[in-house]
Amino acid sequence: MTKLVLNRNPFPAIDRDSFLTPFDKLFDSMFETNFPEVHATVGVRPFEGAAYPKVNVYEYDDKVRIVSEIPGLDKDQLNIEVEEGVLTISGDKHNITDDAEAKVLRRELKSSSFKRSFQLGDQLDGDEINAKFKNGILSIEVPKIEPVVPTKKFVKIS
Repeated sequence: MTKLVLNRNPFPAIDRDSFLTPFDKLFDSMFETNFPEVHATVGVRPFEGAAYPKVNVYEYDDKVRIVSEIPGLDKDQLNIEVEEGVLTISGDKHNITDDAEAKVLRRELKSSSFKRSFQLGDQLDGDEINAKFKNGILSIEVPKIEPVVPTKKFVKIS
């Protein structure tokens, strides 16, 4: 059984995200420096420091899939748009209200919004994107563009 204790701790609470963000940025920088072909090949920058929502990016022969965990939202609160080769995921969570009859002892839930963008590059088709959202998991599939194979043409000499 968990005991609820009033916050009388003289030490300030450490925010996990603000503590880990510098490490995330360092890792991201090292990865992109050592493996630049990920961005060059796929066209998506999957390593964006402290960006939210966090994502996994998977490459297949014919597509790239971006999977993100976005708890607490309905699909009506999400937007996915593509403009000038940039895929943007955004959302709003503004439905958390306090109980007017109670004194707030701790507030960790908050109304918030987010926006996260991905540069698609020349090898991904921003016009044929599919997205699914179920149980807080957003899955976006971006098909690859078939490379145009140059054709060989013979010119008749007259």
